[in-house]
Amino acid sequence: MVTAQTLSEFKAVSRCEELACPPFSDADTSLTRTYLSPAYLAAQERLAQWMAQAGMSVRRDAAMNLIGRYEGTAPDAPALIIGSHLDSVRNAGHYDGPLGIMLGIEAVAVLSSGRTRMPFAIEVYAFGDEEGSRFPAAMLTSRAVAGTLDPAALDVADRDGVKLAELVDIAAYPTAARHPDSVVCYLEAHIEQGPVLEAQGLAVGTVTGIAAQLRYEITVGGIAGHAGTTAMDLRRDAVAGMAQMVLAAENVARAGPADLVATVGVVQVHLGAPNVVPGQCSFTLDVRAGDALRRDAAADEILRLFREIANVRDLGLAVRMVHDLPASPCDPALMDLLDNATVAIGQTPFRLVSGAGHDAMIMAALCPTAMLFVRCRGGVSHNPAEHVDPADAQVALRVMLGFIQQLGARFEPA
Repeated sequence: MVTAQTLSEFKAVSRCEELACPPFSDADTSLTRTYLSPAYLAAQERLAQWMAQAGMSVRRDAAMNLIGRYEGTAPDAPALIIGSHLDSVRNAGHYDGPLGIMLGIEAVAVLSSGRTRMPFAIEVYAFGDEEGSRFPAAMLTSRAVAGTLDPAALDVADRDGVKLAELVDIAAYPTAARHPDSVVCYLEAHIEQGPVLEAQGLAVGTVTGIAAQLRYEITVGGIAGHAGTTAMDLRRDAVAGMAQMVLAAENVARAGPADLVATVGVVQVHLGAPNVVPGQCSFTLDVRAGDALRRDAAADEILRLFREIANVRDLGLAVRMVHDLPASPCDPALMDLLDNATVAIGQTPFRLVSGAGHDAMIMAALCPTAMLFVRCRGGVSHNPAEHVDPADAQVALRVMLGFIQQLGARFEPA
């Protein structure tokens, strides 16, 4: 199915690089593409062109996902959904999210060029809000598609006070949900965002599942005071307490198993000034593990230590859970198809767990899911240094096409 000509015209990596610059980035000198920003909408327009060139019809749903559909042998056939996300973190790399979309488009382009139709349709989804870098809730658009979205989650505003309701029709948003009968399964290709494949000397790997995640917003309250006149033993310094809490979270995670991680990724000092003892601050806490019991036990211990620190320092403490995402195992039969497709092109199959969250974990509520990881140099991600070798991406494309062929064979009569 994959010819030498197809590989010589491979565009997935170069297209990711094209979308890393204005007008497809909100920033002039780095990549930042937030959900529903002008850069996001411009990137959708370019993607729509590429989807159409690959032979797909193109539409947007009520959650502002962009969808390209390549019909199967029957016009109303259920679809294999291939997807990933178009939005990015701030100061991002080029490949986290878009590479999976581009590989889906390339796979359809190969089928279309060979006039090959499968017994199912193929739909390529460009999800919009996986990262949660604009609104304080991640994966809104895939939750809408999976039918698991709580409408209350749409009552959000960005850091500039712009409400989601000002940008989209939130009453219609849940209508993006797909019926299970309309979907065969979900496949997502994504950079690994870690060093395992590189350490193994492998271009791709089959994901066994996605780690369980907990995320909190923590607010610490003290008493603001003059930095020059407030004696050290009289201070109720919110930032000093926060610093001790951050180290406590790190110590709990370091003492646990290798798959347990705890991260403080956002820190804010409210009304901070160089000559003021901080009176209030807030931070995020992200706790993950391959098993929900290990994750929950670690989070409980971290929050116990936070309360202990707050009591000793006479600080206020408020904890709000932002989301609780369970571990999401991939479908065993689909994992076998990915492994078989990997072997068929002369590559060594390898399985690994994902510590990062992906739209696949949301889509698992709708249909069976599979994920293919692609080697990322140095394991670096969410960083401009993120890099994918085009040859590795070509390997991923060939595995995806083999997966599609095998999936199609399962639909043929015995």
